[in-house]
Amino acid sequence: MQPYGLTVDKFLDHAAKWFADRQVVEADAGRVCGRVSYAALRERSNLMSGALTALGLKLGDRVGTLAWNTRHHLEFYYAAMGVGLVCHTLNPRLTVAHLATMINEAENRMLVVAADLMPIVAELAPLCPTLEHVVVIDAPWTDMADLAPHPARLWTFDALLAAHGAPAAWGAFDENVPAGLCYTSGTTGAPKGVVYTHRSNYLHTLRAMQADAVALTAEDVLLLGVPMFHANGWGLPFAAPAAGTRLVLPGRHMDGASLARLMRDEGVTVAVGVQTIWLGLVDHLEATGGTLPALQRVLIGGSSCPDALIRRMEERLGAYVQTSWGMTELSPIGTIAPPSAMPGQRRASGRPPMGVDLKLTDAEGNTLVPQRDILGHLKVRGSSVLDRYFRADADALDAEGYFDTGDLAMIDADGNLTICGRAKDLIKSGGEWINPTEIEAIVGTHPSVRHVAVIGRPDVKWGERPVLIVETQGTQDPGALIRLLRGKVADWWIPDQVVEVATMPLAASGKIDKNRLRADYADGKIAADRVAR
Repeated sequence: MQPYGLTVDKFLDHAAKWFADRQVVEADAGRVCGRVSYAALRERSNLMSGALTALGLKLGDRVGTLAWNTRHHLEFYYAAMGVGLVCHTLNPRLTVAHLATMINEAENRMLVVAADLMPIVAELAPLCPTLEHVVVIDAPWTDMADLAPHPARLWTFDALLAAHGAPAAWGAFDENVPAGLCYTSGTTGAPKGVVYTHRSNYLHTLRAMQADAVALTAEDVLLLGVPMFHANGWGLPFAAPAAGTRLVLPGRHMDGASLARLMRDEGVTVAVGVQTIWLGLVDHLEATGGTLPALQRVLIGGSSCPDALIRRMEERLGAYVQTSWGMTELSPIGTIAPPSAMPGQRRASGRPPMGVDLKLTDAEGNTLVPQRDILGHLKVRGSSVLDRYFRADADALDAEGYFDTGDLAMIDADGNLTICGRAKDLIKSGGEWINPTEIEAIVGTHPSVRHVAVIGRPDVKWGERPVLIVETQGTQDPGALIRLLRGKVADWWIPDQVVEVATMPLAASGKIDKNRLRADYADGKIAADRVAR
């Protein structure tokens, strides 16, 4: 058989040849601000590849992106990956300190940044000595002295393309070379990088395109509401051109009014994202009486979604809500419900598509027998599952090659997965992880605090939100503890509630008993006189 490298540039090549006029639509605050065909997007991306190599970037170098879901960001995806550079997507919602840690460990030589995020880069650049070039995208930028005295050269997208743009050969490397890098800072206390190869991304895309998975077609119009900085936008920047799907990129603003206008005007048939943005959309439609007649499916992931909320979404949106489960280490799809309701279907996170295998173990790692209808520790293996973290010395796999997700789960008789909690204490809010240990360490520095714990409580909008529980010496202003966190963790990490307890419950080991705290304070029935907001 012919040798055929499984490299991601082939997805855009395919779209440019066979769906040349199909559009990528770009919007800002719900209003379309640009349209480009797949053929034109492929040409611009390829010219940018030539510009990147002209600057001296070579196979395996990391190019960081700090950007939203926009056309320029998509063009850089393919420009970097097409010539064997590693597209290192960064989450703009993290603190400057977290971003600097990731950029420095990755040794990024270039940073691509949205114009409205340049104030962050002004703080970030002095902390990142490996940066040689900063490229501003999505809007004109005239203050070219913004990074002084940092030596990195500052470009605009168009200036770089005009100065160095040239055709480049795509895919001229082995399919096993790295294509992307994404950090998952919530898995443990320290950020960990997950490296995606071209082969793993290619096979993940084929998995997403299966009929019982995302199942995009050339007749669909896809709204990409999941951030492109999160696990390659769930792999959909690859799957959409592979299927010839018209792609709608909403930009930074995804409030209910903006999404409703954009989805209605563009005739969106499939929309993907965490449940938070769909709640905002539902609230807006309920308030205005609006409808989205073209919408057929909404694919959600991140935190588990209550059945009542799913029913509300389906009633208002007039579309089927397709549930899923995954994580950055899985590229990210692990399981997914079929794209239409099946008779007698129970709400769960769906089944693994071909290419992913699951197993449940006990706490010691022994495989449970049977595997159905029993609670266990969830482990995964497959062609797009992490084997070891970036720059780690050892694999993150068990003896049989399975990756431990850290989740507790059950699998029913039909193979549907239900996530039942996490073995660790992480909090998933709006589809993103919050690490309680970091919050506890900061609050614990306050001289009045004796014991501190952070737990997650269920939240209809965000999935989970953190609650800060403290035992203090004397009366303490809870606002002082919140102020202590500002600037040290991302704003969305800051707890919504502070609960003061007379005595912190301790387990037999002497450690804080978080199970007791969850039983007492995570159900939302916290006495008003013990809560500060």
